[in-house]
Amino acid sequence: MTDARTEVVVLPDAAGVAEAAGARLVEAIIAAQGARGTASVVLTGGGTGIATLAAVRHIDAGTDPGIDWSNVDIWFGDERFVPDGDPERNVDQAREALLDHVEISEESIHAIAASDDPAVDGDPAVAAAAYAAELGDNPTFDVHLLGMGGEGHINSLFPHTPAVRETEQLVVAVTDSPKPPPVRVTLTLPAVHRARQVWLLVAGSEKAEAVAEAIGGADPDDWPSAGAHGTEATVWFVDEKAAANLD
Repeated sequence: MTDARTEVVVLPDAAGVAEAAGARLVEAIIAAQGARGTASVVLTGGGTGIATLAAVRHIDAGTDPGIDWSNVDIWFGDERFVPDGDPERNVDQAREALLDHVEISEESIHAIAASDDPAVDGDPAVAAAAYAAELGDNPTFDVHLLGMGGEGHINSLFPHTPAVRETEQLVVAVTDSPKPPPVRVTLTLPAVHRARQVWLLVAGSEKAEAVAEAIGGADPDDWPSAGAHGTEATVWFVDEKAAANLD
């Protein structure tokens, strides 16, 4: 189930997806550091995404030599625009699962502003602009991790919305997300396309249709995950239930 650009890895269950993706992410970061001295990774939230970060933590701890966390930049694919410390913030979940347990500097953890950050004055558009400025004009990521919803959403890019149709801006505000909370800040497909490798972490039978549609080349406006491609590789880590509609 591979070609020059897309690979599909089928695992028994969600735990297997997290473990396989976690092991491969450790390898990818070490390889990037070997090639360029540093690594840049975009994280995702959600149950499988956070479980993958927990897997990275224990796999890296048993790897010698492991990741040089002093030379890793961490970004986030999207964030719920809620107050600092809210348990729904992806950055806090990532800290709990991984980042608080490795030797990484705060300057290397590029979090999207919280809604109560005085610098953004409660405006998600200002937060999006600030994150875009932090990314710069020409960012390159080694790996962009993505979860996926049953309707095919990735980051906070939902079907038939302005955010998924964005073709220029790397970061936009979302004020009417169909999945609560309604206000978010998200990287767009143009930002996803700046990753060398894009990995989708998917588990559950309710996502089988979206997996098949996306891998089959559907319109990203209908199935946003269909628009997720890396410049070098796109890898789908899916469990058996999510892979049920694949040939």
